[in-house]
Amino acid sequence: MSDEVLTRIAEALERLRPPPAEAPDWSAASAFVWHADPDRLEPVAQVNRVDLSLLLGVDRARDTLLQNTRQFARGLPANNALLWGARGMGKSSLVKAVHAAVHAEEGGLALVEMQREDLPTISRLLTLLRDAPARVILFCDDLSFSHDDQHYKSLKAVLDGGVEGRPDNVVFYATSNRRHLMPRDMIENERSSAINPSEAVEEKVSLSDRFGLWLGFHPCSQDEYLDIIRGYCEAYGVEISDEDLRAEAVEWQATRGSRSGRVAWQYFTDLAGRKGVRL
Repeated sequence: MSDEVLTRIAEALERLRPPPAEAPDWSAASAFVWHADPDRLEPVAQVNRVDLSLLLGVDRARDTLLQNTRQFARGLPANNALLWGARGMGKSSLVKAVHAAVHAEEGGLALVEMQREDLPTISRLLTLLRDAPARVILFCDDLSFSHDDQHYKSLKAVLDGGVEGRPDNVVFYATSNRRHLMPRDMIENERSSAINPSEAVEEKVSLSDRFGLWLGFHPCSQDEYLDIIRGYCEAYGVEISDEDLRAEAVEWQATRGSRSGRVAWQYFTDLAGRKGVRL
């Protein structure tokens, strides 16, 4: 094959390669969403979040994540954080609320959300974030992996152990319903079918070990559930007697078959609509 043909092939491949992402206007917003193919960071004008004071029943996780984020915003050592546990208990809401609170205190703190399916592009994203004029919380919601999912390998080197690793101005926060980021039956299957069971399990389970903070979220009690709703009522000026609130809220959670912060908000949304209160 002649040099001319090789040159044309190389040029064609170069044209097929997507151009590197351009740095966004970091002053346009405090939160961004990462999109791949083509790579870009889109500013989020209005973040869907609740105020930190309205997140009840998660005091320990709130205080720990708030302190870690303050340290990070001030340029001090801080850990990657994994928020795991019961669904609907405010894991992602806490990340967004803590970001808002610390950004208001310290300034210069950005939140960048990426989807789990875009993890293979994380090295390209970090190249872009490395030169950002801000401290960046890289956030992945509902992080988990199935049996044949290899996306976790893209994340392992970034969290710890890679040649470059994560930039000093980036910290990684993730939420998951599973502490080890994968189903228990998947872990048991690895133990039973691998030639070296311990090594097969360790390769996957070690991913969660790379998070310095593990913050657990557990189902709320009925009193906590009612307190959450009462907090919403006071914050938004919705008037209802304790007796009526208790009767309605308990019936609402019974029809849903679960009790959580998310169910509390869904009941409150219905209540506010019936009372004519805009949220």
